[in-house]
Amino acid sequence: MKAVELGWVALVALLGLLSCGKADVYIVTVEGEPVISYKGGENGFEATAVESDEKLDTTSELVTSYASHLEKKHDMLLGMLFEHGSYKKLYSYKHLINGFSVHISPEQAETLRRAPGVKSVEKDWKVRRLTTHTPQFLGLPTGVWPTGGGCDRAGEDIVIGFVDSGIYPHHPSFASHHTDPYGPVPKYRGKCEIDPDTKRDFCNGKIIGAQHFAEAAKAAGAFNPAIDFASPMDGDGHGSHTAAIAAGNNGIPVRLHGHEFGKASGMAPRARIAVYKALYRLFGGFVADVVAAIDQAVHDGVDILSLSVGPNSPPTTTRTTFLNPFDVTLLAAVKAGVFVAQAAGNGGPFPKTLVSYSPWITSVAAAIDDRRYKNHLTLGNGKILAGIGLSPSTHPNQTYTMVAANDVLLDSSASKYSPSDCQRPEVLNKNLVEGNILLCGYSFNFVVGTASIKKVSETAKALGAIGFVLAVENISPGTKFDPVPVGMPGILITDVTKTMDLIDYYNVSTPRDWTGRVKGFKAIGSIGDGLMPILHKSAPEVALFSARGPNIKDFNFEDADLLKPDILAPGSLIWAAWSPNGTDEPNFVGEGFALISGTSMAAPHIAGIAALLKQKHPRWSPAAIKSALMTTTTTLDRGGRPLQAQQYSETEAMKLVTATPFDYGSGHVDPRAALDPGLIFDAGYEDYLGFLCTTPGIDIHEIKKYTNTPCNTTMGRPSNFNTPSITISHLVGTQTITRTVTNVAEEETYVITARMHPSIAIETRPSAMTLRPGASRKFSVTLTARSVTGSYSFGSITMKGSRGHKVVIPVVAMGHWR
Repeated sequence: MKAVELGWVALVALLGLLSCGKADVYIVTVEGEPVISYKGGENGFEATAVESDEKLDTTSELVTSYASHLEKKHDMLLGMLFEHGSYKKLYSYKHLINGFSVHISPEQAETLRRAPGVKSVEKDWKVRRLTTHTPQFLGLPTGVWPTGGGCDRAGEDIVIGFVDSGIYPHHPSFASHHTDPYGPVPKYRGKCEIDPDTKRDFCNGKIIGAQHFAEAAKAAGAFNPAIDFASPMDGDGHGSHTAAIAAGNNGIPVRLHGHEFGKASGMAPRARIAVYKALYRLFGGFVADVVAAIDQAVHDGVDILSLSVGPNSPPTTTRTTFLNPFDVTLLAAVKAGVFVAQAAGNGGPFPKTLVSYSPWITSVAAAIDDRRYKNHLTLGNGKILAGIGLSPSTHPNQTYTMVAANDVLLDSSASKYSPSDCQRPEVLNKNLVEGNILLCGYSFNFVVGTASIKKVSETAKALGAIGFVLAVENISPGTKFDPVPVGMPGILITDVTKTMDLIDYYNVSTPRDWTGRVKGFKAIGSIGDGLMPILHKSAPEVALFSARGPNIKDFNFEDADLLKPDILAPGSLIWAAWSPNGTDEPNFVGEGFALISGTSMAAPHIAGIAALLKQKHPRWSPAAIKSALMTTTTTLDRGGRPLQAQQYSETEAMKLVTATPFDYGSGHVDPRAALDPGLIFDAGYEDYLGFLCTTPGIDIHEIKKYTNTPCNTTMGRPSNFNTPSITISHLVGTQTITRTVTNVAEEETYVITARMHPSIAIETRPSAMTLRPGASRKFSVTLTARSVTGSYSFGSITMKGSRGHKVVIPVVAMGHWR
């Protein structure tokens, strides 16, 4: 703590800040259009605006001169208001929003708020990370990659930008030497920072851009150069993991502890990677840095943005979840034709836990795929105890003596080190452990991360044990146990009743003297082989941690007329690249691969699959790609049953319940079907504005402040926004919603059917339509509240085409008396 305080004092002195208030980082927006929406009018500067879904040409003289004009205005405004040295400007935002971030005192922030031409001043807030078999599970090698030229060409020349914790550039998942050489990508203009240690840049043909953004983190006193690296180097592991899931090379062997766990591949193995590091190991990140990273990524020309990052909670300073510097920057990115995949959040299984709210973003929930890792411990009394452990077995047909850590202490003073955690070999007696199975206890230290299974394995190895057992004696509600790969026989017994069986057997078999000291170790056992996964038909399932809807429109948690999450993708126990510097996961410190879970892992699956769609349909808008992904999903598992969601039971144990669109959005991604969706629900910038302008409770001045555009309410209601789902949170009487579909295949006739829970009547018009290639047609959906149940009702609309296309959208509504 001392070092941080001293650093802070130095920082304050350095900036010459006023003593009347601690300085903070503020994000400021000012009058005047950013590059993306400037239609001309300022003397000497021609228009730079793009139409909806059009790429920004940032190399043009018009753009660079107008961008530099905006930056000069930001500097002039600050220079006029404050003395030189009393503030520090961190970034100028010029392309997607017009504004800057600055480190100033609260009093100075107040002065800025009152200054002419200033539209908003918001205190920076924090964001956090939303913490290989999946290509096969998703059918990519056989059903999708061949259409893009095979795994050697899948994702060719598509650039995916990652706003994350950086990248470990020396990993084989990102190597370019063993494949065809990569040519230049003419449309991408990003730069590659030089590694201050090796003096080499971070790029290699596969990685084509690498920059880091830490000004806000430094100003807040949170940045530690010793562990956070003032470069794109991944000091955490998370950024390397997400980049490898989306775009890692194909067929990279996942080797840990001498065993190969299969071969890893990204969803779009030939796509290029552009790194924008704005997240850090201990504290996550700050919106000011993240916005700067997104602004730069769009300026550089990425096609897809993967964001495994979200706010800690809805923003309280703005009235609405859709209008804040983060979401509005993403709106401008989508306007510039960039598809954005964002992790939905890890606050599940509770309702309204999403941290990705806006209609222009694809919010991704996390599923469990069909792999389960199981293992077992066989006791000398014949009992077989189930557990988890990615480990080899003890010698077949042989049993080994079992010794409990507490019974093999070198001396009683060691008890202050929680010896049963087996984290310190020096406190245990090697002579008693050698050649035996070491029994350890899974305490709260493992839950908080101060103890790790990796360390238990290292302790057992150092003492010459043949293997180890880690037993859970009491379970905290919501504790999630993941299998951890270890290089020796080892197992985690997670069921408390099984642990009791083990303890009873050990106690009965272990004679002691009157002081409690062991006279002889007589308990025996053997550990099974846990290296091979078992494939389950009950996949996919919605993971317990995956954030759930309904979506909220403001910080009062009022429901929005917009379904979130949008889609479900694998996010549980995903093998992918790891940074050996990464300490984020104690069980994978120093490793090249990690097996981890989170909606953070689900979002890059969608980003990579979106790259495959972009490769096949280069002219599709972000909304078209999102629509193709959403309308072709599945809501059934591999066994043909409705998708299940993990949920807590009354006893706080885990149970399965039938999932709803609030768990999975439109359903689980099906990449093969998404490549050829038949129809799409397209939308552009004007539609997103219409959604904002018709959402009750949003101040139209607030919308103009953030979008520089006057309101357009011709949409009538937010539920008419042309998204591939229908949500009405407050249905009184009868309401008719319209949607427009566009045919992206050959001429086809579609028959439209609808089904809904009986509490709400549903009707569609027309009942059939024929569309020529490229043609668009409107259809309407009428919902009538028949009875008021006090909860949401779910249904769907299915459009079946004469050529075999099937387009499905979810319908969600809650009836009210008034």
